Amino acid sequence: MNSRILVGTASWADKSLVDSGKFYPSKIVKAEDRLRYYASQFPIVEVDSSYYAMPVPRTAQLWAERTPPGFVFNVKAFRLFTGHHTSLAVLPKDISEALGPVTSKSIYYKDVPVELQRELWRQFRQAIEPLARAGKLGSVHFQFAPWLAYHPKNFEHVEHCQEALEGYQLAVEFRNKTWFEGRHLAATLDFERSRKLVNVIVDCPTGIPNTIPSVWEVTLPSLAIVRLHGRNHATWNLKGLKSSAERFNYDYNSEELAGLAKSIAELAAEEIHVIFNNNYEDQGQRNARELVSVGGWRT
Repeated sequence: MNSRILVGTASWADKSLVDSGKFYPSKIVKAEDRLRYYASQFPIVEVDSSYYAMPVPRTAQLWAERTPPGFVFNVKAFRLFTGHHTSLAVLPKDISEALGPVTSKSIYYKDVPVELQRELWRQFRQAIEPLARAGKLGSVHFQFAPWLAYHPKNFEHVEHCQEALEGYQLAVEFRNKTWFEGRHLAATLDFERSRKLVNVIVDCPTGIPNTIPSVWEVTLPSLAIVRLHGRNHATWNLKGLKSSAERFNYDYNSEELAGLAKSIAELAAEEIHVIFNNNYEDQGQRNARELVSVGGWRT
């Protein structure tokens, strides 16, 4: 199948990347110029900041304006939606005030009243609309919490997320291996196909209890997504790391990239998004460039 393959990285403004001085020319010091330069090098990027805090429409509008026609943004869903505990400090001010006194410093989605849940979804939709309007929104990426296991209530939550973002393409990255064990694997893939969800193919360390297998299955013929987290066993569960860049500190070698290029080229999807999440210094950018070269792709 002659797929359109877009290769890029998770984030263009990661502190480790900027501080390294290995990717951006020294004359580029402004945030807006970094995005323009990144978009001159790659056709796609994953927005990670939207996971840590609710994005705002004005920012997304600027992203759209600062990138060329055809550039693609995949946007990570806000962490509260994906089952992660979320600090009250990162909630929109009006939501935080409406919640009133809360005894804990962080909350889960289930702790939020239904009317405020709806408002959060409304704000998220409003925030990503500028990208969609510009034709630059690829998918909304849901990286569900590791403790969300294969269970009917969690199937229902995924459906709830999809209904809340009706009209947008959702990509699903489960982080609990029970979704892919035994008979669960076929049921998970059937669920994703029936709901027209993208199964995110993950490359990460193997043989660690809290990792998932690489399931090279396409559940939506129009789009496949591959996320490459690196294979650093030593840092995957290491405590006390200063940032995610340290956890995903891994440089894919040429043999590994060649193997990945072969697997990616065999995916039966009209468009394939390949995102390097090994975001220590310029590892992701270097690996992305080499993968394109190895694959012989024009992006």
